[in-house]
Amino acid sequence: MSDPRVARHMPLLTFEWDDVAATKFIATKEDYWRRDGLGHWAILDNDKYVGWGGFQKEGDEWDYGLVLKPNSFGLGTHISKRAIEFAIADKRIPFVTFLIPPSRTNLSALTRLGARFVDEIDYCGAKFLKYRLETE
Repeated sequence: MSDPRVARHMPLLTFEWDDVAATKFIATKEDYWRRDGLGHWAILDNDKYVGWGGFQKEGDEWDYGLVLKPNSFGLGTHISKRAIEFAIADKRIPFVTFLIPPSRTNLSALTRLGARFVDEIDYCGAKFLKYRLETE
């Protein structure tokens, strides 16, 4: 997350990404797993770490996010399709939301998945484009 190519699409990353921040981040994500029974995964490609992503409960909604290392950006559509298949099979997830930073301008893969634009929202002081995908 310290790579500028990644950070430029993460408007909530307003602090230095160091060992302390990483440790706190991991603890927070593990807390979501304990609280909700689901959360983010480490994403591997041929046993090599390429990023992280998955589902995080935001109120009554399951939000999907994916953050890849720059040399793995091309894997996003494939990984997201697999994650959506997971969501469709999981009865806890009647729909998935996506909070997309406005810096992401090519949203064709998202619409090909079937997601529809909901609204422009403020989340923790940053602007995002909210999309929704029905999974039932």
